[in-house]
Amino acid sequence: MRELVCPNLVVGSGCAGLNAADWLAALGQEVLLITEGMNCGTSRNTGSDKQTYYKLSLAGDDGDSVGEMARTLAGPDVDGDIALCEAAGSARAFFKLVGLGVPFPDNEMGEYVGYQTDHDTRRRATSAGPLTSRYMTEALEKSVRARGVPVLDHTLAFEILRDDAGLAGLLCLDRRSGEVFAVRCANLILATGGPAGIYADRVYPASQFGMSGMAFAAGCRGANLHCWQYGLASVGFRWNVSGSYQQAIPRYVSVDRDAVEREFLAEALGPAAAADMTFLKGYQWPFDPARAQGSSRVDILVKAETDRGRRVYMDYRRNPAGYDPAALCGEARAYLQACGALDGATPLQRLAAINAPAIGLYRSHGIDLAARMLEVRVCAQHHNGGVGVDSHWQTDLPGLYVCGEAAGTFGARRPGGTALNSTQVGSLRAVQQILRSSRPLPARLPALPALRLPAGDPAATLAELQQAMTRHAAFLRDEGGIRALLGRLDALEAAALPFDPAAPVSGPKEAVDRERRLRLRDMMVTQRQVLSAMLLENEPGEPGVIETRGGVSRRRPARPIPDRDLWFERVWRARREEEVCDNET
Repeated sequence: MRELVCPNLVVGSGCAGLNAADWLAALGQEVLLITEGMNCGTSRNTGSDKQTYYKLSLAGDDGDSVGEMARTLAGPDVDGDIALCEAAGSARAFFKLVGLGVPFPDNEMGEYVGYQTDHDTRRRATSAGPLTSRYMTEALEKSVRARGVPVLDHTLAFEILRDDAGLAGLLCLDRRSGEVFAVRCANLILATGGPAGIYADRVYPASQFGMSGMAFAAGCRGANLHCWQYGLASVGFRWNVSGSYQQAIPRYVSVDRDAVEREFLAEALGPAAAADMTFLKGYQWPFDPARAQGSSRVDILVKAETDRGRRVYMDYRRNPAGYDPAALCGEARAYLQACGALDGATPLQRLAAINAPAIGLYRSHGIDLAARMLEVRVCAQHHNGGVGVDSHWQTDLPGLYVCGEAAGTFGARRPGGTALNSTQVGSLRAVQQILRSSRPLPARLPALPALRLPAGDPAATLAELQQAMTRHAAFLRDEGGIRALLGRLDALEAAALPFDPAAPVSGPKEAVDRERRLRLRDMMVTQRQVLSAMLLENEPGEPGVIETRGGVSRRRPARPIPDRDLWFERVWRARREEEVCDNET
């Protein structure tokens, strides 16, 4: 088997992976970036009407502090030390992006203005528009390329190698040839995104699958794997229909196999309540059990229609039945009035007044909202849990770090936009710890583990498991279905066949088959961990972080926000002493 050697590996080319590679190179470290496809990830290909970046308030007279932001992020299911790091590092991470050219808006005095996002109390949110994360990846990739970081593109990382000291290397698949090769390394930063592949209904781009299973297979724990964010999304072109898409108050329609339409929201809630709930979905877009009798009733009613075999659409061409702007709640009327949209004769006219680029976005993908309805479903959108990490984003396995959406740093009520901040802060924290640890490169690779891959038709099995996950373990969950799916995973794993990674590949067809089976294997490992956490969530107990290892879950109290030394002279002295130690090393 071919072997490469590099002390520091980064897997993933989204916001987190690119930032990690950029920092390592900037700080003089040798680094290799591995990616399935430079332009394939969620960061590059998804967004919403006004994609949010969350950071410390940097404008106006609002009081804010690192401690207050940390208290917003922390909670009964979120560790306080991680929340504090994300708050403390947010301004530094944000201004790096500004320096790289990401066009966040500032006023004539240089204040980076913001707005209040969901689950927040301050105006910490900002945006560069619907493609904020794409702008971030483009700016970070430009910097990475300028620093000469080598990139292994079209490469699937699938197995973490470990020895008695911790991380030792990585097995990878060349997606074009089907060849498996090894990379020996001292440090590995996984930034593979959320495990999008476990669901059928998802807003993640088709190119985003996720590979969290290899960390779980290497013995790492999961954190809050049951915590997902679900929301309404279009299903042809996958995009979140949040914010202004809802605040324009479109008509919700379901259509049966005979093309018979029903305005099911107005039927279930009444015209006035349906209009108000639709508007509030803009602010309260993610499904939230606490709002099951409020705006999240929309999600429940949409799911009920699709379960009946009907297709659900948002229609911007005509007003909902009984729509009366005078009957809207005060919040909706005030917002639409301030946007100059209250007098819009149709939802499309209101959307044009609120956010015209939101219409152009769909038009650029061949969808004219003035000509046809937009099909939507409630989809998995973001994993708030993930691989468990400490405040340096290091896992239980020394030398292995996980950042971005693959890391389990959030709980159930994540403020909107915190994910993008976490990609930047977490990757920087991992790099800083790599420099401090000075972990040596292993002298040799360990013996390869015994590997097994699923038998049967991988495409059919993948679709079966994804559909079962969406049906039983999405924003609405049933214990019987979850246990049945775990039983199906048991049977598939028992029937798995031995896999020799050094075996030659006969041709392109076998190369594609090998990749599909490796992805399916990873997804099955991840599904098992997620389902275990969901079962424990359903059991009584004190709130806390749900940790999962080997398919077994337990609750523990969240770590509190730590006390820290804020006396300037002492912190300054400690920093000088650290620099001396680093220089000697």
